Amino acid sequence: MKENKQFKVAVVQAGSEVMDKDKGVKKTVRLIEEAGQEGGKIIVFPEAFIPAYPRGMSFGAVVGSRSNEGRKDFFRYWDHSITVPGKETAEIGKAARKAKAYVVIGVIEKDNESSQGTLYCTALFFGPDGELLGKHRKLKPTGSERLIWGEGDGSTMPVFDTPYGRIGALICWENYMPLARAAMYDKGVQIYVAPTADGRDTWFSTMRHISVEGRCFVLSCNQYSTKDMYPEDISSRQGFEELPEELTRGGSCIVDPLGEFIVAPVFGEEKILYADIDLNKIAEAQFDFDVVGHYARPDIFQLTVNEQEQKNTIWKK
Repeated sequence: MKENKQFKVAVVQAGSEVMDKDKGVKKTVRLIEEAGQEGGKIIVFPEAFIPAYPRGMSFGAVVGSRSNEGRKDFFRYWDHSITVPGKETAEIGKAARKAKAYVVIGVIEKDNESSQGTLYCTALFFGPDGELLGKHRKLKPTGSERLIWGEGDGSTMPVFDTPYGRIGALICWENYMPLARAAMYDKGVQIYVAPTADGRDTWFSTMRHISVEGRCFVLSCNQYSTKDMYPEDISSRQGFEELPEELTRGGSCIVDPLGEFIVAPVFGEEKILYADIDLNKIAEAQFDFDVVGHYARPDIFQLTVNEQEQKNTIWKK
């Protein structure tokens, strides 16, 4: 595989078409086309871009009970989530092929083994040939996210070898899990993608820390969303009116392997961030620190990663 050391990346800071997967796919295709025309070879979207990160929604749940109205909201969310692979991934793949770019996008995934049941917060990876390369399911939903999303397992923690370096992703607060990061570093990640819903100031110090720790380029991608993007007929919006009009302020950024912003966090607008990447900067940065190389101590510390798919039943013949 011929390696391209210098290339352009694109980080898409945009809001979802909330609870509307068809409109969400159309917006995704349009933004991929725009980023591709600007020369983006790796194009990144936020966490849960299709059909949405449901900020402020309660789904009618309190400790000990769930409401019928909340169940209907959950069904709507479930109904506009996508199967992988499926019609929606085929459309995104076509756009990636047209743009001749790798695409990483956050979606809410229905378990493809059945037409019902658990949802997963997932990052999908597409190649420039339009093929779905694979996925990463979020290992640990945070707080109330656990009401609506299941947990992924170690079978979906890929790092893909591409002509633009080795690409992998952890989603939102997975990036606070030291052992998950260590697994990514051990797989040689060079383009570290961090789709997120967190735009707080503390997030940016984490992105800079990861780039320094992993000696990798970090592409952090968040949504920019406002209240008027949400359908008015959602029932489980208790306290929604108390939230700020700007629900998600953005804060997407791109960081180099020494922790310096190539593109500083951008707030208050939908925008595609672009940066020119030079993979040689990784080797330069590893001169004095390589977390899985000369700075490792495997005689003292070892990490065991279970990458087997976890099933309730194992059938043996």
